Amino acid sequence: MRTYLYSEAGFIEKPQWMPNSWVNVECPDDNDFDFLTQELKVPESFLEDIADADERPRTETEGNWLLTILRIPMQSSQHGIPFITVPIGIITNNEIIVSVCYHKPELISDLIQHTRRKGIVVNNKLDLILRMIYSSAVWFLKYLKQINNDVANAEKELEKSIRNEDLLRLMKLQKTLVYFNTSIRGNEVMIGRLKNIFQDTDYLDMELLEDVIIELKQAYNTVNIYSDILTGTMDAFASIISNNVNAIMKRMTSLSITLMIPTLIASFYGMNVDIHLDGFPYAFIFIILISVVLSAGTFIWFRKIKWF
Repeated sequence: MRTYLYSEAGFIEKPQWMPNSWVNVECPDDNDFDFLTQELKVPESFLEDIADADERPRTETEGNWLLTILRIPMQSSQHGIPFITVPIGIITNNEIIVSVCYHKPELISDLIQHTRRKGIVVNNKLDLILRMIYSSAVWFLKYLKQINNDVANAEKELEKSIRNEDLLRLMKLQKTLVYFNTSIRGNEVMIGRLKNIFQDTDYLDMELLEDVIIELKQAYNTVNIYSDILTGTMDAFASIISNNVNAIMKRMTSLSITLMIPTLIASFYGMNVDIHLDGFPYAFIFIILISVVLSAGTFIWFRKIKWF
């Protein structure tokens, strides 16, 4: 699906393509590919690079075309991971601006609505790329708040009862934070490359660039803080589980030793040897009492050393 957007007081959707308009393509089909490659002459290699789900943020040039790949966050139900990052490519030349994403993230529509609410005029291709990076940082922070709430809820559940489901939930959140960390760092590196590419042009808006850098640093610091907290939480619960296992093993060992005493005495008296109790009418009761007294004494001793 593709839309044609022209910057007036915010991005306004147009029925057909015009020079210097933004062509936004999400989940492209064959018709979109034909339009991009045949009518706009977009290099096919760029579209193939964007289709790679593991593509890292980078820039590439081919003729007068510039490809800028960013990583942006989006919600996901993939393998139980709540959030993932996906590549989005911004392909530009002198009069064409095309963004291609093989997913449908909330970020794009939110960016368009934001420009309309604020009446923002996007003057050039670098302006759009920087605003895309800025918007990605905002959405990273938004999703990080949700992750922090999920971690807090999982901790409350684990305090009541340590279940595998809650531990797996924390593990998946930790995996999400790793994705966020590498993607935000990659987008930060992109800022430096874009500055080098456009430093001798009139495209570079230093005020916007500074805002983007500040927002990205905030997102990067936040994801590192949450990642450290989650790692500490996982280590703490691993220690708790280990302590609980040790306590259970101590109790089971104590119980085994306590139950072993009556068995040992019965084994001795079950041997085919003379034990001089054959004529004693209360021999059986006497043996039982000895077993009970020794077992009780062993139990009390274990209680004293806190093995029970």
